[in-house]
Amino acid sequence: MAESKKGMRKGLTSYGDEEFSLFLRKAFIKAGGYSEDTLELPVVGIANTYSEYNPCHGNAPELVAAIKRGVMFAGGLPIEFPTISLHESFAHPTSMFLRNLMAMDTEEMIRAQPMDAVVLIGGCDKTVPAQLMAAASVNMPAISVVSGPMLSGTHGAERVGACTDCRRLWGLHRAGEIDKEEINEISGRLIPTVGFCGVMGTASTMACLTETLGMMLPGGATIPAVHADRMRHAEAAGRRAVEIAAEGLTPDKIMTPESIANALRVLMAVGGSTNAIVHMTAVAGRLGIKVDLEAFDRMGRETPVLVDLKPSGENYMDDFHKAGGLRVVLREIRHLLNLNCLTVTGKTLGEEIDAAPEPWPQTVVRTVDKPVSRSGGIVVLRGNLAPGGAIFKQSAAAEDLKRHTGRAVVFDSLEDLAARIDDPDLEVSPQDILVLRNAGPKGAPGMPEAGYIPIPRKLAQQGIKDMVRISDARMSGTAFGSIVLHVCPEAAIGGPLALVRTGDLIRLDVPERVLELRVTDEELERRRAAWKPSVSSEGARGYHKLHLEHVQQADEGCDLDFMTRRPYVAATPKVKA
Repeated sequence: MAESKKGMRKGLTSYGDEEFSLFLRKAFIKAGGYSEDTLELPVVGIANTYSEYNPCHGNAPELVAAIKRGVMFAGGLPIEFPTISLHESFAHPTSMFLRNLMAMDTEEMIRAQPMDAVVLIGGCDKTVPAQLMAAASVNMPAISVVSGPMLSGTHGAERVGACTDCRRLWGLHRAGEIDKEEINEISGRLIPTVGFCGVMGTASTMACLTETLGMMLPGGATIPAVHADRMRHAEAAGRRAVEIAAEGLTPDKIMTPESIANALRVLMAVGGSTNAIVHMTAVAGRLGIKVDLEAFDRMGRETPVLVDLKPSGENYMDDFHKAGGLRVVLREIRHLLNLNCLTVTGKTLGEEIDAAPEPWPQTVVRTVDKPVSRSGGIVVLRGNLAPGGAIFKQSAAAEDLKRHTGRAVVFDSLEDLAARIDDPDLEVSPQDILVLRNAGPKGAPGMPEAGYIPIPRKLAQQGIKDMVRISDARMSGTAFGSIVLHVCPEAAIGGPLALVRTGDLIRLDVPERVLELRVTDEELERRRAAWKPSVSSEGARGYHKLHLEHVQQADEGCDLDFMTRRPYVAATPKVKA
């Protein structure tokens, strides 16, 4: 009976007298100037993630205003409410540590407050996946609006943008090629407007995947944050939110094994962030859908990288938008997509592709016969060093390092890495393999973006730009290099990475999908017998304790075990061997 209630009658506070609860609720909200008639309208909640700590969401107030216009034009009552807001550079120890907390906050605020549909304003890396996780769990009509990518900037004659150029130019500073005065000047040029990173980092990737999933109105992934079209898109989302409330179009009808497979396919085609694997696995896990990493890897072998965009190319998100945005990619790979998937428009993905504007001449999105790369950007590695799998972004790696055997140089923690990586006495050569451990979901905690291990200063000063690096951490989607990530299980729970010693030989073979520690099984067993855990929840409190005791490994999306739907009821993607 309670589920049939709408608007202000939904989820009444428990006083033992429903009519009194409704009377009291209306009495308080009328302090905002609402009339009795207005309070009879369908309610659309707007999850406002504005924060002065989050410039990626700096346009959220304007988005809220535009969404409210759309809701009111469609005959609804818009009510904004705040949730946690996460920015990658302002979250300690890492925003990934807090992603699940944001998902919980968003879910509970949607459940606790009266609304018939919700518009979710996301942007910076972990906000969109947190909101999709919440939407999947609540299963209330929902629609996503992202803040949009920033515009690119210039430094002298060079075009720059966050955050691939942040890392590239900082690497030149570490190597002594850029002095302190210039790097300070660069820091004021890299991010000229509000909005999320203007390259195919995690934020842009998740925006593209959300549009592919069908949880966003078509065309919304790439509109720059400062464009007028961004506001028009938000207004249209507000209108549509009122309609989906009436239609009962819930996320479980949109986020299905088939639509998630489409999103994973697009992840490959756009050369997207490795972080998206963890996030999409978490979203799927909320629905009881298992992401099959082997099938995902097979998908990559048949899916070309089509978008010439940093860090896998040369262009920026504003170029991608001018080229026609995600819809150009979807049209180019439509033969590989599940076209019957329902979207938040009420139409299928195939129908939306057919309705998209005609393409025009451009060079940012390639054709399938002339791709940036013949196979997908991300591969899944297996071997005795990663029995649960590891991830490698081959589209951003040096070709000559994709098959490499080298001597391990091991760092036991983030603190150990910081203390020794630039030590002139560090015994290391360009042929060695840098190994960082205890930087996973429990070990760090929160699996920070520390996988982009810096090139040791003395090697950087010799002109070395890339080395094989391995960790149980993540890497920013804006980063590049020959980097093995998400080694699973992590070292902190006794995964094989915990047993590696400096001097051991490690073999990486990307074409064969192999990550192998060349140490005998007998020796590994001896080392395992001597291993002791370095992480405990004893003495931890609050969310930190909750995280340590319940966070899952990367292959299950790093979600909290009690927030997932188990046992699995389906798997994705379905790809022929």
